[in-house]
Amino acid sequence: MAKKLDLFKAFFNSEKAGGFVLIACTCASLLISNTQFASGYTDFWHTKLSVPFLPLTFSIEHWINDGLMTIFFLLIGLEIERELYVGELSILKNALLPIFAAIGGMVVPALIHFSLNAGTVTQSGFGIPMATDIAFALGILSLAGRSVPVSLKVFLTALAIIDDLGAITVIALFYTKGFSWMYFAGAMLLFLLLFILGKKKINNLFIYLLGGVVLWYLMLKSGVHATIAGVLLAFAIPFHKDDSKNISYKLQHFLHLPVAFIILPIFALANTAIVFPKDLVSGFSSNNSLGIFLGLFAGKFIGIFLFSFLSVKAKLTSLSNTISWLSLAGVAFLGGIGFTMSIFITNLAFDDVTIINNSKIAILVGSLLASVTGIVVLKRKHR
Repeated sequence: MAKKLDLFKAFFNSEKAGGFVLIACTCASLLISNTQFASGYTDFWHTKLSVPFLPLTFSIEHWINDGLMTIFFLLIGLEIERELYVGELSILKNALLPIFAAIGGMVVPALIHFSLNAGTVTQSGFGIPMATDIAFALGILSLAGRSVPVSLKVFLTALAIIDDLGAITVIALFYTKGFSWMYFAGAMLLFLLLFILGKKKINNLFIYLLGGVVLWYLMLKSGVHATIAGVLLAFAIPFHKDDSKNISYKLQHFLHLPVAFIILPIFALANTAIVFPKDLVSGFSSNNSLGIFLGLFAGKFIGIFLFSFLSVKAKLTSLSNTISWLSLAGVAFLGGIGFTMSIFITNLAFDDVTIINNSKIAILVGSLLASVTGIVVLKRKHR
């Protein structure tokens, strides 16, 4: 138990620090995008790049979102796998509360957005307010001080990981374009081969990483978003409860720093190059922007808190004696910090630049208000 707690603390600290770097990069990107350097800054991210060994030419932003972010999804997959084997999600009784909370935190925001946008060109944005950003949320939670119990941090982490799994499922099901059965079948056959190798305990990491590159290419050509290859690869890599024999954990441990301090900051810089319109209020008051804002700020809170409360009252789950309903309410607000996955889904849901920019502004405002409200509630509780 002590070892598991030490592993969680190391994970929490790296995610917390990464969250502050994300905040700094976002502020820097927004600042540059609204100065005289804006044109050169945005043009840089749209510069086309080719890769010698792949017949592909994309903008730098596209390579980041479809390429680098696959590594982020690989890390998310490895974290989910570890949680299922030896973490908070490995014991059903412990997992049920964050599972119910996550379901509420996905369903209610999606319904709020869909109810405002059904039948319009922006109804595909229903997935935007569904996810919680782990790094941002844990970074903000740390501001509440050392009096916040570890059990509350574990709850938020498990909730965010389950949220990510839900968001990944939504991306795979609803944000697929130009589907090709041939490439998809090739990707699934390769995944099955890698999965069998994993079950046979073939511990040569190079085989999985090389297979992962091919899997990524096949998934890209299939029309299913290429980053899903990262999650599939994570579940193919063999897991062992003994960390000295566990290449899954070794890869996860290796990826934490580059993902937290290189990949996600680059993603933030490329995807928050938002030029604020002169009529900011008009863009923000659209049904799509309102759906995103209300989904993140109100929907997340209502869904997480209500589903947690009902599951405990129905005796399906139990609340730790170190977590009060007020502190859970604070964490429910922090669940409304969407950022990374919300911005990612925005780029998949829409093609119109104006809608994308307005959506990102709504994400930033909703996440900011959720952060402030959550930290005020938690500080009031742990004063």
